[in-house]
Amino acid sequence: MDKNLKKYMDANGITKIPEYAKTGIDMANLFGVTQNGDRVDYSDFFLTEDKVLCFDDLERANVDVIDILGYINNFVEHDHIKTIIICNEKELSTKLKSTNLEMKTFIATYILDKENDLTNISEKPMVEKIQDKIEYVFDKANDYERIKEKLIGETFEYQPKFDYIINGLLMRYETNQDLIRFLRESTGLIITTFNKSGTRNLRILKHALNDFKKIFEMVNRNYPNTNHRVLQTMLIFTIAVSFEIKAGKITKDKFVNIANNEEYKAILVSSRVLMDNRQFYIKEFDSSYYYNFKSEYRFFKFIEIYVRTRIFDMKTFKSDMEMIINTVDTSNLPGYKRLLTEEYWKISDEEFGGVIEEILDYVRTGKTTLIENVKLFIYFDYLIKKGLIKHDITEVKGIFMTGMGLSSLVSKYCDNVEEELDTIGIGEPSEDVEDILRHFYSLNSKLKDRMYIELADDVFKCIPMKMEVFYERFDKECMNIPIFKYYDVYQTFQRLSCASNEDIVTIKEKLLNRADLFTKEIEPEMKNIRQLKQIIDDYVQGKEISIKIVMLKDLSNDLEKILAKYV
Repeated sequence: MDKNLKKYMDANGITKIPEYAKTGIDMANLFGVTQNGDRVDYSDFFLTEDKVLCFDDLERANVDVIDILGYINNFVEHDHIKTIIICNEKELSTKLKSTNLEMKTFIATYILDKENDLTNISEKPMVEKIQDKIEYVFDKANDYERIKEKLIGETFEYQPKFDYIINGLLMRYETNQDLIRFLRESTGLIITTFNKSGTRNLRILKHALNDFKKIFEMVNRNYPNTNHRVLQTMLIFTIAVSFEIKAGKITKDKFVNIANNEEYKAILVSSRVLMDNRQFYIKEFDSSYYYNFKSEYRFFKFIEIYVRTRIFDMKTFKSDMEMIINTVDTSNLPGYKRLLTEEYWKISDEEFGGVIEEILDYVRTGKTTLIENVKLFIYFDYLIKKGLIKHDITEVKGIFMTGMGLSSLVSKYCDNVEEELDTIGIGEPSEDVEDILRHFYSLNSKLKDRMYIELADDVFKCIPMKMEVFYERFDKECMNIPIFKYYDVYQTFQRLSCASNEDIVTIKEKLLNRADLFTKEIEPEMKNIRQLKQIIDDYVQGKEISIKIVMLKDLSNDLEKILAKYV
């Protein structure tokens, strides 16, 4: 014992150091705490009447709760210090029962076996027997209740008034007049969205409001005339996505594949109109957070990215805002966009006939993309069967077939067909839908060929004058596609023969490596590779030996190795 401490205790007739004083003195010694350069005044450590100890988040402690309560008991029983414990008893009870579950199960099974009760199947199920035995042998919840009854004099249940607390959270934005005015006007929406989250986590709400502050300021700075209703929807969406992601209700990837509001609404239309349950979560999310809140624009990709990644993507922000400006008033949308992004029953009876005729005119003249044609025909097929469209399905199918041919002249290849069709939810396609799908796949395949022909021409024309560009684009865009299938073999040889010897070696090595990595993917180009090898062999035959000729012969030999993979 420190001599100064012993001297103090002897002088004051103190025979025992309180637990509270032990802790304080230990900390003082550990950190070398003094008062104004003098030694510690030990009397401060022995005065406990004016002290209150507070233990917060008991359920989060990594130490055994029973041990902690025993430790706290020292302060209460021995030192008579007023002590407050703050914890979530529901979580604490679950934690007590779930710790070391594998070990408990093993021991419970061992005991049941020794009691010859393991193989007796005439009574309870085995799982229930093991659970009962675990509770009987390891019931720390009862230990907790016993110690709590002895240790704790009063228990108060904290029932927060969230409306009051949320109003308090908004006070931090008082210095931003525009923002606080908007938030005060939208307090009801904030409270409603918070309640719909099904959590009581005010920390997430506080973070969500901080995120919205940046969003609000960016929108006001760059698009000052943004519709008030859109800003309210942004507020709901920011809070909703924050709770869904940060409360662990979903994985972060749930919204990743939704590119914009149009895709979001297409998923909703599919799930509600065609009863497609594959996007059940999105439907539930929308029904929960936007219940009784009408807004045409309900998904903001830049907000989703910001909440999920903490990156405020300016490009996505501008893209979203431009789309909002153009689509907030759905009456200005083309008819086909309305049918794809809006439940058909939201179109008035007076407008419906005109919308259908407008869509047919767009399709007939090739103004819609190929994949949009497929989606639209699925809805037409559905609405004709409902009796809402009076046209004959054969007539409509003919219009779509013709329109798809025109559309293919300007459409781009669709490489995520299944994803696109999943947003619609075909279910069991009718015979007419299958005909449209077959026509689509045929045209889309031709678009793929056209896309690769253009790519091959762009990449191969870099040989031999722009080799650095060729290498970069070949590595990024051509390694896993059969690009040689789409370029004239004689032109390929002419360009290779004009390349430097060093470049021929580099290309040869790239082709070998590519064939090892993407053997199956590049198989369709083997016919042209075989022809290229023959052209090289014919060219070098009888030629006087030079480094170039040797390099071309080596290239031919390596092409033979590649072809051997497909024998």
